[in-house]
Amino acid sequence: MALRHWKLERDADGLAWATLDVADASTNTLGAAVMLELASLLDELDRQPPKGLVIRSGKAAGFIAGADIDEFSRIDSPAAARALVERGWNLFNRLAALPYPTLALVRGHCLGGGLELALACRYRIAVDEPATRMALPEVMLGIYPAWGGMLRLPRLVGPAAALDLMLTGKGVDARKAKRLGLADDCVPPRVMDSAARLTLLSGRAPRELPLMQRLLNGPLKAVVARQARRQTAAKVRPGHYPAPFAIIDIWARHGGNALAVPADAPASLEAIFRSPTAKNLVRVFHLQERLKAFGKDADFAPRRVHVVGAGVMGGDIAAECALRGMIVTLQDQTTERIAPAIARAAKRFERKFRGQPREVRFALDRLIPDPDGHGVARADVVIEAIFESLEAKRALLASVEARARPDALIASNTSSLRITDIATALADPSRLVGVHFFNPVAMMPLVEVVRTAASGEEALVRAAAFVRKLDKLPLPVRDAPGFLVNAVLGPYMYEALRCVDEGIAPEAIDAALTAFGMPMGPIELIDTVGLDIAVAAGKALAGAEAVLPRALADKVAAGQLGKKSGQGFYRWEAGKARKAVAPAVPEGLARRILAPLLAAADDCVARGVVADADLADAGVIFGTGFAPFTGGPLHHSRAAGAAGR
Repeated sequence: MALRHWKLERDADGLAWATLDVADASTNTLGAAVMLELASLLDELDRQPPKGLVIRSGKAAGFIAGADIDEFSRIDSPAAARALVERGWNLFNRLAALPYPTLALVRGHCLGGGLELALACRYRIAVDEPATRMALPEVMLGIYPAWGGMLRLPRLVGPAAALDLMLTGKGVDARKAKRLGLADDCVPPRVMDSAARLTLLSGRAPRELPLMQRLLNGPLKAVVARQARRQTAAKVRPGHYPAPFAIIDIWARHGGNALAVPADAPASLEAIFRSPTAKNLVRVFHLQERLKAFGKDADFAPRRVHVVGAGVMGGDIAAECALRGMIVTLQDQTTERIAPAIARAAKRFERKFRGQPREVRFALDRLIPDPDGHGVARADVVIEAIFESLEAKRALLASVEARARPDALIASNTSSLRITDIATALADPSRLVGVHFFNPVAMMPLVEVVRTAASGEEALVRAAAFVRKLDKLPLPVRDAPGFLVNAVLGPYMYEALRCVDEGIAPEAIDAALTAFGMPMGPIELIDTVGLDIAVAAGKALAGAEAVLPRALADKVAAGQLGKKSGQGFYRWEAGKARKAVAPAVPEGLARRILAPLLAAADDCVARGVVADADLADAGVIFGTGFAPFTGGPLHHSRAAGAAGR
């Protein structure tokens, strides 16, 4: 049997070891050729059955990343979608029915179809490394796990945990997989092969769910489904994101078998695969991959970072760097000014490393208060994150340049000033780039990498590589007022404020935009950012003489600055906006408020702030949360125009 992607070996114990190493690819995916070879491999084992079968990866990058997204993207008919699902469903059912024990040895990412393959095995061992991650993220592509995930995961971990994983697409690490029952064991790399061998030869029965969980999977299934639908409906609308509701329906009514759903049902393969949401979310996936590629080939692995400014932004940037294994020196005028940032970082690390106090300690040890700025001289990256004063930033960065290593990357996190203007203070302005993070740093995936006419290519590539080191998405932008994200957000938020000036209730405005699909209404967003910040941003974008919306000016004059002061357009309690019931939403309100955002995004492309419309869409989606199911603002605008809306 000639295999290109799989390697089959037998050992002295009578075990078979099937190693997947997809040819000419850095990552294992389950394309048609790989699945066909797996079927052939099982044919070979049928002729001479082993005592057990281990399925493992030959890639350093992980176990299996899922189905081949390029193949999925080429599906052009309901029949093709059904054929793809049948292929995986039938093959994994065959794997699950083998008369000898099977085991998935999971090291690194195990996603989508990769996890469905693992679920079809009798046992799963997860290797205890940070890179090991198990997830069913199909819902994030607007589809569902149709190769057996909806059938087997609830049986293994119970319906509540299974639905949570499937409806959110979130992953679990090796230790949590063991706690959930998703993995039979969690072992260090040095013993993984031995653990796999011992597990297969043990003959132990697979884990069985407790009685109550079995009831919730059976006679009480309708109760669980009803609750899941209610919770899901509170977060997303079925018209925007049909896949989560389809997952609940298929599990509750069709035993997790998507092939059993009638073609005319909302949860059917035909309906889901031809939905605009699925097409648009696949588009968003490709946009994300494009951003990930920036800085990918750079030979730059920063180990030491120095951050100047221990406010919310600077402190949180420093924490993210320490979290990712870098040694960080954090500078401000006094140790007392740095202390709150360290306290916030400690809470961040405790959430990230829950139940791992040593990892929390190690991360805190990497975050070093440095009021005198000694860390500048040793840093690979120096980031300025002080208050928005041109003269202060110029003076600081001139001092940094004089003390920094000649090969150090120097960056500014300014949000409203031009990098070009700041760079005039440097003897070598080519060294300075913008790295514009968004608040909250831990949550927002996008970082704008800002170039000037003087920026050196090497510095820009290094900046993108640094952003990727933080597991964030670098967006190359040209130096211009507001760069991309703030340049489109400003007109959007100001149009919403003009509506308030006209007497439209803030609650109605926010209701209109959340109904459109935005994660948060513009008025609540302004309250969250801070009304004083909105004023400063507006003046930076439109000039000091810009006329502020009356409602905004009045609130700021009264000291009502939003969430931070407890009162803005809404009253804030325990970090949440207290809103009145929204009155009737005027017809076309969402379109009116979105129009300036769309115009600004188009203008940014025309002026070359971003290279093309796709990057504009990527930046606005990942930088503002613009409704992903639309495929991005410009894509949405083109689609609406084509449809005559």
